[in-house]
Parts: sequence; C-alpha cells; structure tokens
Amino acid sequence: MNKIALLNDELRRTLANSVSSKVVLTQGVAALPENELAQLLERVRSFDDFTNDNDPHGEHDFGTIKIAGQTYFFKVDYYAPDMNGGSEDPADPAKATRVLTIMRADEY
Repeated sequence: MNKIALLNDELRRTLANSVSSKVVLTQGVAALPENELAQLLERVRSFDDFTNDNDPHGEHDFGTIKIAGQTYFFKVDYYAPDMNGGSEDPADPAKATRVLTIMRADEY
C-alpha cells in the first residue's frame, strides 16, 4: 500500500483534527440526529471497500456509504500546510494538510 493511502486511512480511522489534518462535516451531515451521525462516522472509520473502480489510484481518498436509503460520500483532499492551494507532495505530512470531508451525496 502506498504512503498516501496509509496517511488517508489513518485520518479516516481516527477522524482526528491536527496540525496536518482536518475533518469537515457538511451542513447536511452536521444536522443529522446524534445516533445517525454516530452510525455514519463509524461506517466512515471502518470503511474498507476500496476497489479498482472506486479507488483507481490506490489512495483510499473517496468512499460511498449508504445508510437507511441515504447515500453519503467521504473525500480526502490535499492542501499546502498554509491551506493556500494544493499540496506539492501529499505523501509528505510536512507538505500536506489532509482534509476529510463527509457529505450527503446530494451535497457533492
């Protein structure tokens, strides 16, 4: 597994905000009832259904989750440490801030 995938998996499994990582919930996700939000976050943490179709670059940076008829996405983007522009090297934690966004499919 490549380093980018390992870093993305670490962020997704921990959902930990830090100097080099952020977790963002869209308005629709943030408005979910507490029990539904907890279920969604657990499904994001445990997601491992990466295939060539949904993960063609092997970076584990996108996934789709369905809960009670609603489709959700999670997506990891890579920004420069100052958050101004993209990262020049997403594999180097010193040169990238990872942002994991969790959203309803209709918010994409």
